Amino acid sequence: MKLRDKLLWAQIPLALALLLLGVLGVNTLGRLGRAGQEILADNYRSVLAMQRIIEHLERLDSASLFIVAGERQRGLEQVNAHVQPLEMELKVQEGNITEPGEGEATRRLREAWKRYRSGFESFLAMDSSERARAAYFDTLAPEFQEAKAATQEILALNQDAMVRKSDALQRQSRRVNTLMVTAVVVALVGGLLASASLTQRTLRPVSVLSQAVQRLGQGDLAARAVVEGRDEIAQLARDFNAMAEALQRYRQSSLGELLQAQSSSQAAIDSLPDPVVVFGVDGGVLNVNRAAEEVLRLSLEGGGGPLGQVAPEVREVLERVRAHVLGGKGPYLPRGYEEAVRAESAEGDRWLLPRGSPVYGEGGGVVGATVLLQDVTRLRRFDELKNDLVATVAHEFRTPLTSLRMAIHLCVEGVAGPITEKQADLLYAAREDCERLQGIVDDLLDLSKLQAGRMVLEVRPVSSEAVLEAALAPHRVAADERGVRLSSELEPGLEQVEADPERLQLVLSNLVANAVRHTSHGGDVKVSARRDGERVRFEVADTGEGIAPEHQHRIFEKFYRVPGASTGGAGLGLSIAQEIVQAHGGEMGLASEPGLGSTFWFTLPQEGEQARERPEIGPAT
Repeated sequence: MKLRDKLLWAQIPLALALLLLGVLGVNTLGRLGRAGQEILADNYRSVLAMQRIIEHLERLDSASLFIVAGERQRGLEQVNAHVQPLEMELKVQEGNITEPGEGEATRRLREAWKRYRSGFESFLAMDSSERARAAYFDTLAPEFQEAKAATQEILALNQDAMVRKSDALQRQSRRVNTLMVTAVVVALVGGLLASASLTQRTLRPVSVLSQAVQRLGQGDLAARAVVEGRDEIAQLARDFNAMAEALQRYRQSSLGELLQAQSSSQAAIDSLPDPVVVFGVDGGVLNVNRAAEEVLRLSLEGGGGPLGQVAPEVREVLERVRAHVLGGKGPYLPRGYEEAVRAESAEGDRWLLPRGSPVYGEGGGVVGATVLLQDVTRLRRFDELKNDLVATVAHEFRTPLTSLRMAIHLCVEGVAGPITEKQADLLYAAREDCERLQGIVDDLLDLSKLQAGRMVLEVRPVSSEAVLEAALAPHRVAADERGVRLSSELEPGLEQVEADPERLQLVLSNLVANAVRHTSHGGDVKVSARRDGERVRFEVADTGEGIAPEHQHRIFEKFYRVPGASTGGAGLGLSIAQEIVQAHGGEMGLASEPGLGSTFWFTLPQEGEQARERPEIGPAT
């Protein structure tokens, strides 16, 4: 089994743990959803029916008063309009008995309604207004009150049941939250431990090979790497042993054995599946392996320099890494998959991630550089699948989230009926969480557009003063509530900038919102714009809590949040802002000291600046 396959197998426990969490989450959410539906199905219809019956009874009582007052025709019309609907609602209630005691209360309501209706019919048959008045106050009004009291009893019974079930649902929700947190911790710890154990076992031969290399470097020519198997590391160990054997023979024999050792060393490098290029101290190519010849079409034979035969994108990466290592900056380590470069091959496009290591001479100085282009095609595809999944989930969240926001809004506004003060507090909290979730979904969708390259910039000259005002205006209310002073400063005579105004406002608005959020009462947030050479430099400075140095280099990473920060976002705002600025051909950074505030800055081209190629918004190529 190949090393790559072993490493992939080592990730299976973690994948199984995530799958288990997903199944558990879907099951528990389904149970909570069904519990909520039961409340509506069991009690809401009865509550609605009782409210309507009370309304019909009151209309009938009003009709009897019309008749007593001499408006008999008007009273009869109202009687005809409410008797039949009341009867229908009462039948609905008789068919929806779900609570203990509700059946007996419904029978009492039916009997009270029969008596009231019988008395009402006798009342209508009276031809004298004096008799009708006496009958209303002696008989009909008490029967009305009795029927209304029976209705209110059923209404109260169902409302109490809804409150009980709602409380039970809240308790169940808290238990589910505890269960989910426990399951997440257990699954992640178990999956990570299992994956770490399998990975350690898979990479154990690397330690054996490393110890053998160290011994050989210290002059022990008898050192050998004992690694069993058929994967790349085992093959590398066998090639290393062959190289060590040849080196030992060289020390004991002639130049022919030296050449043989050199051949074995070349074979060891050729056994690596990833392209390897070795540079001398003067920057020239000293050696390449077979993978570099096949993938990069790089050969030491022929004139014009080996790198002249390489594709421009790959050549630029090789030269950058070479300059980094030979410049004395130490090993070159990539920051992420965005540094991978595309290379065409017979099997299709491959994505190569550069890594560089210095080659030290006997005196300890750097005498060369080794550049390895790691094939991350499959890992990059996995990353693209992850991004597609995030975009799909965010897109699918939008419709139910919109419906949920509308439902909560209608409940808060009282459209669905009056609510108590406690219910209003819960609904306001739910509405705030919905708005926060909507912001996260919007950030995820913007991020997916950026990574897929589907967001198109509409660049045109924009007034710097208008940009600053547009960035401050939406946040003045929030700043006033927090007691934070907002101000702007524009360098006199500053030219316009070339930018997409909507995207530029998004960047500045995000920075201003963060500054206001992290600045305490009485603090200042200042937005400024000034010339910076051939660019315009925008800055958002605050007097807030600042950012610790250990977090500053990661603050622009996707989904990264400073531990203990008071924000409720998903950690995407700064990452999106940086990609938008880079798409304009600018740069973005920050300067911050804990307790003294932070200053976020970015640069943009001025109007009329020499046109240059801007990177597309999307994955790096």
